Amino acid sequence: MLLTSGQISMAISSSVVFMFTFLLFLSGYVLQQQTVRSLQAIIKPQPIVVPPPSPVLAKHFGTPPGHSFYDKYLASNRPKGGWAKVAYVQLVREHLHVCNALMLFAVLDDQESMAQRVIMYPKEWDANTTPALDPRIETSRRLLRNAAKRYKVMLQPVEPMLKAGEQSTFPLAGLLSLTAYNRVVHLVPSGLVLDTSGLDHLFTLPMDSDTLGISAGRVDGAASPSVVLLKPSKDAFQTTMESLSAAKYDEEDFLSRMPLLPDLPEDQIHIVAKTSGLRLEDDSFNATAFLDSTSYVHVSDPEVLGPEFDAPRESLASVIPKRPEPKRAWQEVYERYREMRMDVCGLDLEPVPKPSKEKLAQSQQIP
Repeated sequence: MLLTSGQISMAISSSVVFMFTFLLFLSGYVLQQQTVRSLQAIIKPQPIVVPPPSPVLAKHFGTPPGHSFYDKYLASNRPKGGWAKVAYVQLVREHLHVCNALMLFAVLDDQESMAQRVIMYPKEWDANTTPALDPRIETSRRLLRNAAKRYKVMLQPVEPMLKAGEQSTFPLAGLLSLTAYNRVVHLVPSGLVLDTSGLDHLFTLPMDSDTLGISAGRVDGAASPSVVLLKPSKDAFQTTMESLSAAKYDEEDFLSRMPLLPDLPEDQIHIVAKTSGLRLEDDSFNATAFLDSTSYVHVSDPEVLGPEFDAPRESLASVIPKRPEPKRAWQEVYERYREMRMDVCGLDLEPVPKPSKEKLAQSQQIP
């Protein structure tokens, strides 16, 4: 069968179209494969090269170097059993001091103290019926939860152990029962931790007795310590509690009978100071050096209720130091306390409670 010229022309045209279509498809397929391989190369995870760790020393102490005595001492001294066996323990019996405990632990956490942290509080605060009796309980619960969450504080509710007049109480001596620790430190409220260096050093000191106190000095006629060291043990706890239960418990009496350790003279850091002592300082006193070299400032002035209260100016005027530098240090401590109370706890200063009718009547009696 012979093909006509038109059929031959159509066949040639179809062959040309098919060939060009095939070439176009082939070029598209090749381009597509190249694109896929490029995308795979981009998406494929690259091996991670981990650099060798930097040679750093284990951090057994909270603050950076800068205090020669403590740096040299702690280079060869650690607490017995390590930092897991020592703890700062705050015993709070009233709502007023819960925020102060948080403030102390906030600084310990910020300065990376390696010691453990414990807050002991009355177990009755956990009762569901308590808020109806005391509206402050919810604030205390919130602060305790924050302590556990933000500052790695262990919360331990405690039962009353002794009678103090008509009320039951948990004595400070009860901290001797914390036998999970070889040494505990309690900071008497209210106060500010300025530098954990000296306080952490207390965990390494040898102790000849089960209790040891550090006082800011007999600046106000009292030798009661502002920092308390305890060496917990079953025997020490039983012996001490038996001696306390023989009479009504008086914590001030217990503290005043505690052996005192003087502030360490061989270093530039002072373990503890008291705001009431600033009134006795002379013109050689330097406020900046005081704030930089003191570990714990016990904010206590006999004529005012405490730094938690918004005391009237006339009351503060009677206790504030007269010399410029001690006055500046005193004002700085009180201002820091107020600011930290707001920053850490979200609390303003408490209003000064009004005197009861009985006290008001007594003050108005004519002798």
